[in-house]
Amino acid sequence: MYIPKDFQMETEFIYQSIEEYPFSVLVSGSENGLVATHLPLLLSDDKQKLVGHFAKPNPQKESVSKEVLCIFSGPHCYISPSWYETERAVPTWNFTAVHVKGILNIVDDPEKIQKSLVALVQRFESKDSKYQIESVDTNYIEGLKKGIVPFEIQITHIEGKQKLSQNHSVERRNLVISNLDLLPGENEKAIASLMRKNLIQ
Repeated sequence: MYIPKDFQMETEFIYQSIEEYPFSVLVSGSENGLVATHLPLLLSDDKQKLVGHFAKPNPQKESVSKEVLCIFSGPHCYISPSWYETERAVPTWNFTAVHVKGILNIVDDPEKIQKSLVALVQRFESKDSKYQIESVDTNYIEGLKKGIVPFEIQITHIEGKQKLSQNHSVERRNLVISNLDLLPGENEKAIASLMRKNLIQ
C-alpha cells in the first residue's frame, strides 16, 4: 500500500483499527489468479496472528502455508472542495485502512477451534443478548464445525494508512471537520472525530 509519510498510521492505532473494524477482505493467489473472501478476523491476544474460518467449499482454503493479504477498511468519506477557503482545490476521499500480510495455516486442534468460535460470538454479540453459544446443543455445534475450515494467519508484515487531510493547513482541516459534523452519516462523523484527534496530537 502506498503510504506517504504524513499518512502513516502508528502501530497502536493499527491494532485498534483491526479490533474496531474486523470485517476484512482476505486475498490470496490460486491457479485461477487472485481470489478474495470477505470475513471477520480477530487479532490474537499477543497480536501475532489473525484468527478466522472459511466455509469448507471455499477454494481459498488451498492457500495453506502461503502468503495472504488481509485488508481492513475503516471509516471513509468524500471531501468536497467546496468546503475550502479557495476555488483552487479538487475533491478527495479521507479514509483509514490496514493491510496485514501473513502465512495461512489450518487449525485442527479441537480446543483452539472451540475457543476461536466462542471468541467470535463474544466479540460481536451484544452484552445484553440472550444468546449464549455455550448453551447451544453440543451435537448441533459439532455438526456445524464439519462445514468450516478454521485457520490462523501468522503475521509477517503490518501497515496502516490514515488519510485525514494532514497535507492541508490546520485552518482548512477545521473547515472540513465543521462540514463533516453537519452530515448525518456515521462514516462522516467518524472521520471528523479522527481528524479532530489528529489535530490535537
